[in-house]
Amino acid sequence: MNRCFSHLIALCALGATIGGCAVGPDFKTPAPPTATRYTETPLRPTTVSAAASNGAAQTFELGGQIPAEWWTLYQSEPLDRMIRTALAQSPTLGAAQATLRQARETLKAERGALLFPSVDAQAQGVRERVSGLAVGQPLRGGIDATVVNATLNASYNLDVFGGAKRQIEGFAAQVDYSRFELEVAYLTLSSSVVSTAIKEASIRAQLEATEDVVQGEQKQLSLVERQYGLGAIPKTTVLAQRTQLATTRATVPALEKSLAQTRDQLAVLVGKPPSEAKIPDFTLDSMKLPTALPISVPADLVRQRPDVRASEAQLHYASAQVGVATAALYPQVNITAQYGRESLGASGLFQSQNAIWSLASGITQPLFRAGQLTAARRAAIAAYEASFAQYQQTVLLAFQSVADALKALESDAQALAITAEAESLARQNLDLAQAQYRLGAGSYLTLLDAQRQFDQTHINLVSAQATRFADTAALFQALGGGWWNRTEPMAEVSEPEPSH
Repeated sequence: MNRCFSHLIALCALGATIGGCAVGPDFKTPAPPTATRYTETPLRPTTVSAAASNGAAQTFELGGQIPAEWWTLYQSEPLDRMIRTALAQSPTLGAAQATLRQARETLKAERGALLFPSVDAQAQGVRERVSGLAVGQPLRGGIDATVVNATLNASYNLDVFGGAKRQIEGFAAQVDYSRFELEVAYLTLSSSVVSTAIKEASIRAQLEATEDVVQGEQKQLSLVERQYGLGAIPKTTVLAQRTQLATTRATVPALEKSLAQTRDQLAVLVGKPPSEAKIPDFTLDSMKLPTALPISVPADLVRQRPDVRASEAQLHYASAQVGVATAALYPQVNITAQYGRESLGASGLFQSQNAIWSLASGITQPLFRAGQLTAARRAAIAAYEASFAQYQQTVLLAFQSVADALKALESDAQALAITAEAESLARQNLDLAQAQYRLGAGSYLTLLDAQRQFDQTHINLVSAQATRFADTAALFQALGGGWWNRTEPMAEVSEPEPSH
């Protein structure tokens, strides 16, 4: 037994040594783009400011570090609490974590299957009747016999040309892919909670603004009706004011529906049904707009965007498959060994003279497969080329998303400044029109037009404020979310045990 398995171990060690030089390409991470900036034209280091709530200028800090919990820059305790709840309970994140665990266990299983010998123990007992002729006693009738054997069987495929090594490399790349897909899910979930909370705050602010407008128009209607009762104005003026009030009120149900649906979406994001989620009321005034925005340099973006890293892992897997297909063209070497005892009856099983053993090796060289193996290798190369093109496209989209977010923030600041000025002028114009109308120096049509202008600019101001919040979150998402600065491991979402 010792000699048999000593030979097997020696051959396994030789196979591991030979397999150190694997056929096929050695994967190399693609070089990052040489771009030195994200946008077509250089950005101003600071956006303009606006005379409005959360209208402070934002500064772009090139080369700055994004915190892993970037949403805390909004300084909103309810938002931070909701994101932590979502990260702890989201089924989407739980599924991504389970997929990563699956990939890791698959790698362990395949490494054990491909890199180490398989050894199995087998025991068998057979009670049978054989003819006397079979045992050299033709004059005897059937002979009853009990044959007992116990053996250890081992087999090992020598990885002479590194095909197994490339397969393991491919499974390791799948682990990397699942790991970065988990980071994608983490970033997408946190960004979705932030953007949806901002949307909820925006709709709430628009609803409050609309209700303020309704109250103002209701007061104006009361004034018009008193003037009509005194015979100072025609009934058409009263009808026009009533129409204006009804038109404004008609926008409220749509806003209320949108608010309810947005809160339902938040509930799902935190992993709860809407009836149990207990979503807090978000307001724009309860959040602080981040004014110092760290921007990664372009050369670092491809190492920080989790979707780019996931695409790189797929490229690595495709590269490994080329090696696997190449190794299949070369000889395959297999070693088998067996050691055990066999006897007629259990009592003699452990007697030394009943020992049995065997050691065998074989080599298989493909000679004719009708082009199957070479076609498989060409297919693997084509798959690698397709994966490389997909990687390049992912990188381009990453740069585009950052450029879009940066330009959006620059435009958002300008839009807020202009909208804030327009709202201020519209307020002054409305106050003047109301004063003139009360004194009888102005027409109702002038007042009505001034009211409509102010209503629209006021709602536009709320929308412009919310857009800056949302586009800031989009920038953090486009830059990768700062996961590389995480100091503690990602918390696991609790998963139920499988039912039996």
